Formats: sequence, C-alpha cells, structure tokens
Amino acid sequence: MMSVAGVSNLPSKRIAIAGLGEIGRTVARKLALGLPGLSLAAITARDQAKAKAWLDRQSISCPLVSLDELPDHADLAVECAPADILDQICRPMLSAGKQVMVLSASALLPRPDLVDLARAHGGQIIVPTGALIGFDAVSAAAEGTIHSVQMVTRKPPGGLAGAPYLVENGISMEGLKSALCVFKGSARDAAAAFPANVNVVAALSLAGIGPDRTTIEIWADPAVMRNCHQIRVESDSASFAMSIENVPSENPKTGRITALSVIAALRKLTSPLQVGT
Repeated sequence: MMSVAGVSNLPSKRIAIAGLGEIGRTVARKLALGLPGLSLAAITARDQAKAKAWLDRQSISCPLVSLDELPDHADLAVECAPADILDQICRPMLSAGKQVMVLSASALLPRPDLVDLARAHGGQIIVPTGALIGFDAVSAAAEGTIHSVQMVTRKPPGGLAGAPYLVENGISMEGLKSALCVFKGSARDAAAAFPANVNVVAALSLAGIGPDRTTIEIWADPAVMRNCHQIRVESDSASFAMSIENVPSENPKTGRITALSVIAALRKLTSPLQVGT
C-alpha cells in the first residue's frame, strides 16, 4: 500500500546493533539520522554505562538490551562485536528466523552450524562486502569454475600487533624497519591466526572457492599507511585482479570503508533499485 505521496506505509525494518565500537557507532549515527525503510531498534554493548553515555551525547534514543532479547526488538542484527561472541549474537536471532549481518567473517568459517541453524529456522546470515572490492565478480565466477584465488595483504605493523599468531610465534612488530611476511597459507588458517585482522579474506573465500583453496600472504609493512589488499582470480569465465587501499579507522585493525559497507548493505535491503548481484 502506498500513500498519495508515493511513500510506502509499510513498517520499517527494525535494525539492532550488537557492539558499539567504531563500526557500531558509525552505523548507529547513520540509522539515527535516517535510512529509508529502516529504524534503529536496539543496541547491545558489553559496557552499558559507557554505551548509554555515548548515546546521550549523540542525542540518540535507543534501548540497550541483552543479546537474548535481540529477537524481540529487531528483524536484523548487525554484528560489530568481538569475534568470540558471534555465537551468542547469531543463535537467538537465527533461531527466531531473523537476519544477522556478520562482520566477523573469520569467526564464521569454523561455525557451519550457524548456517545450518539459519537454514532450519528460515533465518539468514549476511556477510557485507566490508573492506573488499570485486565481490560481484567473484560470486559470478563461482557460478562457473574458479581455478584459484590468491590474496596479498599489507598492513602497518600496528594493525597486526597482538594477533594470536604473532604472539604464539614470538614475532614482534616493534621497531620493524622493512616489510616482513608474517603468514602464508590458506584463508582458513589465516582466520584462526589473525581473527581480528583478516575478515576480508574469510569473506572472499565464502564468495569464491572456500577457505581451504583461497590462499593469502600477510605482510607487516612500515612503509604503508593503509590496509592494502591485492586479489588475483583465475577462472573459466574471466581472469581478474583487484587492488584496494583502505584508510584505517580509529581502530587500526579496521578500515573506514567497513562501516560504510554495512550502511550500503542496509540501504540495499529496502531500496527500490538494487545495483550489483
């Protein structure tokens, strides 16, 4: 049903944000300002007092709820939280047949049970493009035969500092003077080794030939100021290469474009025109 002005009278899709870090705050501000057909319905945060203070400063009125309460408030939850609570965010929503937009794609790789849960209850997991370009091309190529997907990531050392793989292997980022290859292997192994740093390759593997056949090199490079990704795909339909340099956000592990990708994906949910597959 449409109003005489041509504006839909259908209720807004209710969006919850799980995690109020750099990405969550950016998405919350945008939803509060207004996205057509969408409303900011709830927020979960580990530190509710800190979250409440930030919401008050931003003049954003939104209930703070527990993870278990998300399905009562929202149709879709945007996961912007630490990877170790992905299960706690996804399970209530998917069991209720709701949607979850997952940014921690690395944490999704070892959890095929969450996809099974979504399938069983009519829920849906959405992985946005994030810091990567060319998802449409990779997804299209995957409808045919992809022979190989190779990725090389270069990050400022500070963007990799503290990663489990570096800690376990005694690799320090302090005082690094030249580029150092700190990892070479499959997307699955990279996701376990660098859970907060390579969500981009996890998402790439899900769009293409899977985490075991997608390969990645990770370089700590003091000469770069941005998170740089180069991807090469060989398939029976096309051979193509992609390169992107992402400006880090206040959190050096995350590019500014990641939050904007979430906003673009949310906008697409209710847009009368969708561009891209």
